[in-house]
Amino acid sequence: MKKFPVEMKNSPFFEGIEETEEEKVLKGLDAHEMTYDKENYILHCGEQVKEMGLLVSGGLLIVQEDFWGNRNLVAKIEPGDVFAETFACMQRRNINVSVIAEEAANVLWLNVRNILDADGETEGWKLVLLRNLLENMAEKNLRFNEKLTHMGKRNTREKLLSYLSAEAQKHGTSEFDIPFSRQQLADYLSVERSAMSTELGKLRDEGRLSFRKNHFCLNRDAYL
Repeated sequence: MKKFPVEMKNSPFFEGIEETEEEKVLKGLDAHEMTYDKENYILHCGEQVKEMGLLVSGGLLIVQEDFWGNRNLVAKIEPGDVFAETFACMQRRNINVSVIAEEAANVLWLNVRNILDADGETEGWKLVLLRNLLENMAEKNLRFNEKLTHMGKRNTREKLLSYLSAEAQKHGTSEFDIPFSRQQLADYLSVERSAMSTELGKLRDEGRLSFRKNHFCLNRDAYL
């Protein structure tokens, strides 16, 4: 691979990399692309991770599963996003989540340690990627803290309202789409889907919001 795939051009991880540097970057990171079918496991919990993944196309889910198969959705990965970067940066640490293909997916695997274990004078592109990697980790930490806020609410209704309020603020509008299906949203908030659907129906009947599939519209006046 000598050039970035078209789908990767706008990936935040490669922001600031000139087109003339693409071949050098891909070679320097030992880049190689792999394809996965829907519902395939990309990474299993307990595996030792040596490379960071960048999703080129498709969709991935990061999940935690207990002994009995109960699933907690940690995050959803979209094209251009990276994953497993923290574990790839830490030697001899096993990943504590699984990564599953939500749909057919292409993943670019990158040896991120090649930009951490620099000898002598560090090349400019490595500094660019280090900055991007740090910004990515900071962004994910904010998302994790946001999820902790939702999870700290006392019941299903409060968790829903906390999540939807945060999404409205993120989008800058009271009308927005969320990235999750109903089951995925229930898994993300660690609530029962049936109980969540009941609360959504109540909130709609109270005039506090309206929704269709993953499209929501919040009514600010209902809270005045």
